[in-house]
This record gives sequence, C-alpha cells and structure tokens, in this order.
Amino acid sequence: MRKDGIVYFVGAGPGDPKLITVRGLECIQEADVLIYDRLANPALLRHAREDSEKIYCGKLPDHHTLRQEELNELILAHAQAGKVVVRLKGGDPGVFGRVGEEAEHCRRHGIPYEIVPGITAGLAAPLYAGIPVTHRELGQSFACVTGHTARGELSAERWQALATGIDTVIFYMGVKNLPNIVDRLIEYGRSPDSPAAVIEWGTLADQRVIAAPLNQLVAEARQADVRNPSIIIVGEVASLYPTLSWFTADDFVKKELQSTKNEVK
Repeated sequence: MRKDGIVYFVGAGPGDPKLITVRGLECIQEADVLIYDRLANPALLRHAREDSEKIYCGKLPDHHTLRQEELNELILAHAQAGKVVVRLKGGDPGVFGRVGEEAEHCRRHGIPYEIVPGITAGLAAPLYAGIPVTHRELGQSFACVTGHTARGELSAERWQALATGIDTVIFYMGVKNLPNIVDRLIEYGRSPDSPAAVIEWGTLADQRVIAAPLNQLVAEARQADVRNPSIIIVGEVASLYPTLSWFTADDFVKKELQSTKNEVK
C-alpha cells in the first residue's frame, strides 16, 4: 500500500474486456480498491489482486446504487486512507463519465489522481456494426450527445446545429427518448430518410443492430424491444451497415473460446 493515496480514473472501454488500454490494465493490477460501474465489464476484475477490495456502484437510468455525492466521498475516503483507488468507468471517463466532478473533488482535498482514457462506446459500437463515424464522402463531422438531456433541455439553436450542421450525430443512452430525438431532428431540418441505427450492447456477444431510415427508426426499435445500453447514430455513414458489418456473436464466442484455450496452455 502506498503511503499516500492516489486515484486512477480508468476508462474500461465499451464492453469487450479486451478493448481496455494497457495503462488501464496496469492500474487495475495495482489497485487496493476498485470502484466500478454497471458498464465496466466485470471480467476486468479478474486482473485485480485477490486481496483488493471491489465495490460496485452501478447506475441504472432510474436507480443509482450510490448518489454522485456519496460516490465522491467514497473515493476520497479510501484515497485519504493511503490506498490506491481505481475508479473504473465504462467507455471513456471524459465522455459522459462525470470524471470532471470526481477529479475536482479529489483536487479540492489534495488527493493526486490520473485520468486514463478509454475507448468510448459512441465510436466503438458503430465500428463493430461496420459504421465509421466519419467518412471522406459521407461525413466529415460528428457530435456526441447525451440522450438524457435530449428530452427537451437542448435549445432550438442546438437542435438546428445537430440537424443540419453536423454530418453524424451520436446519442448515448437515448432509447427512452428516441421518439423525441427523431421528432426534433426532423423538425429542425434533418431528412426523414436519413440513414440511422440503434446499436444495443455494442462490442459484446449480445450486440444487436437495428437500422432504418430516421422516420422509421422508432417503430423498428420498438418492434425489436431495444433497451439501454444503446448507441443511436444518425447520418449518411449509417448506410454502410450492413455492407461493412463484420462482427457477430459467433465471432465473439470464438474469440473467447480461443482466449480460454490460450490461458489453459
């Protein structure tokens, strides 16, 4: 245990545990305490020391195991006790991961910290569906938007920008608000025929892709009973699914089986 505590805010990646960074894995192996959320693959905990403490702080859309203020204090308490704390966050800590709030809390109390980037789901899930978020001919710009604040808090100017000023728009955790998202985009100028897709559980064996023109996306997603965690992508690049689609559940299972065989060897 270190004499002085430290906090590592680590991006766990989009789901597939093999997509964590080398630095992120080093931090997990060093941790005295691992505080992990719902979207951090629990398989990553296998890399931690047996004597490390693992604390789940998962958040569902309408139910939080710990409120953010309590989580801030939990991180602080362990670090002040001289422990190496890893706050393991799904995706990238800086993309809708609240790392700014948690790091600021550490800074105010004199606790050193390091922020380790991760692969964010908004880029990885589309790629696993064969959809690059940029393309020289189909899209030169993209924006990432939280689906939670898309309910009505976005100003008309922002909707206008998303609808007509950005080629590719990516919404995180927006399934509940999908009807409003679609309505606002079309209202502010996005073509109803614009290619779109919803990607559920991206990069994992449960990955599903629902692709449809924007004005049909809500009906298709409802019929498929799509749930969070999902990424919504709107733009011409979405037309590349299924042409470039490469990932299937069978591929994932085969990789996991091969990994198990290698570990046995």
